[in-house]
Amino acid sequence: MAKQTKYIIVSGGVISGIGKGIIASSTGLLLKTLGLTVTSIKIDPYLNIDAGTLSPLDHGEVFVLDDGGEVDLDLGNYERYLNVTLTRDNNITTGKIYREVIDKERRGDYLGKTVQVVPHITNAIQDWVERVGAMPTSDTGRTPDVCIVELGGTVGDIESAPFIEAMRQFQFRVGHDNFCLIHVSLVPVVGAVGEQKTKPTQASVRDLRGLGLSPDILACRSALPFEEGIREKLSMFCQVSPKQVFSVHDCESLYHVPILLREQGMIDVLTDRLKLDALSISKEIVLEGDTLWAQWREFARRRARDLDATTIAIVGKYTYLADSYISVVKGLEHAALNVKRKINIKWVEASDLEEATMHKDPLKYHEAWQHLCAADGILVPGGFGERGVEGKVLAAKWAREHNVPYLGICLGMQVAVIEFARNICGMTDAQSAEFREGCALPAIVFMPEIDRTTMGGTMRLGSRPTKFQASDVARRSAIYKLYGSANEVHERHRHRYEVNPEIVSELEAKGMQFVGRDAETGERMEILELDNHPYFVGVQYHPEYLTRPLNPSPPFLGLLLAASGQLDAYLKGEELAGDAETKLKL
Repeated sequence: MAKQTKYIIVSGGVISGIGKGIIASSTGLLLKTLGLTVTSIKIDPYLNIDAGTLSPLDHGEVFVLDDGGEVDLDLGNYERYLNVTLTRDNNITTGKIYREVIDKERRGDYLGKTVQVVPHITNAIQDWVERVGAMPTSDTGRTPDVCIVELGGTVGDIESAPFIEAMRQFQFRVGHDNFCLIHVSLVPVVGAVGEQKTKPTQASVRDLRGLGLSPDILACRSALPFEEGIREKLSMFCQVSPKQVFSVHDCESLYHVPILLREQGMIDVLTDRLKLDALSISKEIVLEGDTLWAQWREFARRRARDLDATTIAIVGKYTYLADSYISVVKGLEHAALNVKRKINIKWVEASDLEEATMHKDPLKYHEAWQHLCAADGILVPGGFGERGVEGKVLAAKWAREHNVPYLGICLGMQVAVIEFARNICGMTDAQSAEFREGCALPAIVFMPEIDRTTMGGTMRLGSRPTKFQASDVARRSAIYKLYGSANEVHERHRHRYEVNPEIVSELEAKGMQFVGRDAETGERMEILELDNHPYFVGVQYHPEYLTRPLNPSPPFLGLLLAASGQLDAYLKGEELAGDAETKLKL
């Protein structure tokens, strides 16, 4: 008999963006510390097939998976917290479900029946959750013990109604001991005296119960810990035990949320509700869980410590919404804490560095340049469209000329190539074909295999191998050593344009070395490093998608080491600010 996966559903009430993703990820981490195998699913009620065509300013970062799936940023949280590799099927959207049902109807799979939301859409949702919940997500190949399902949106939304109904039915399909519902709600602090109010949560739970679902656990977001009597009041009016009501108040960092939940007894409640103690787990796997928890506590402790700060300027196009670059921020945080530094991010809107802003808004122009010039390191992330590109070129120029550590990701690598071609190689008209189609000197060109008409899911997506060149220059490079002197690395991509291979030899002759190229053809430039510079690296892929709290991404690690003056010592194998504390896994 196949093992029955247990399911934890995480719903949200009162407002959107309340923190369901972090609570889902934290719950999964706590279960992993018990030695359990955990997977995750995110349900997004929008009609889009995937997140690939959504604006970062509207919905936050588009996260890319190994299989090329463009998904919601919460799946990035799941991968980072749980150290798993998810697939595009781990992100369910209304568009995917309706497309699947309509395709079946066109094939005649429903045998002439009237196709309806109930039962056909709700059955499709349940079948999808059950199928994906049993898929292995780690190298061990173990079937998940627990699947955490985050239900996007807010209880009561029209869009999420079919998913709520599907979960109501699903609790009976899998059985009482295999289904647990965590409801995330808000306990606002109002008035001059800062009184906590429980009515919004009471109303949200009432709505949920009216739809046929009763919460087993209440996770209450608030600015402050529960006041005296609040837990008991919520317990009485929401019909849950006081021990099942959790205060998820603002804390020092998101890495402290699992600690907060564990201290309030989350593991005991889940063990009792889902009969987790009946699962057989080997001592070796339990020991792995204990080690994971010790490392996580140390990581969170470092986050709270008063460490020396390293300032990194992120020169981007979507800086008004930090979630647009959430994986980049996490990559910097992970690298900083692993080298015992506190990260201080200065957000620089790329267009503010351009001359047009100097005439239009001098104050904004000078403030942007002040942030850039004062930074210990510069990071230029990916992006699409022409706005702000010349500002990114100026940032790359400043880093190159003033020996400031620089990391360019995707478009950030391409603008570094454009800047170098213009100012070092004498190609003054060098441009990207993305912004000047038919330009005389295209330093960046459209990839021949990419579809020019269809936008969704047509880029070069997913995990691709990059091979370091066999030359002495490549083997001496800092980025090669940061990757542990591996001949080949696998990283995730998301792009339509690439460095023009026709100008590579001229760039390399002047000192811009393309030390890594794609392993498939050897003609696509993947990694560049500048000669005679403390750290000037560009990568065509997105290393931020594979960063982990206990295992930072090598390009980010290099940037933080160089910006904090530790890179040379690290490459020589010396200890970093050595002490007798618990060492994180570098």
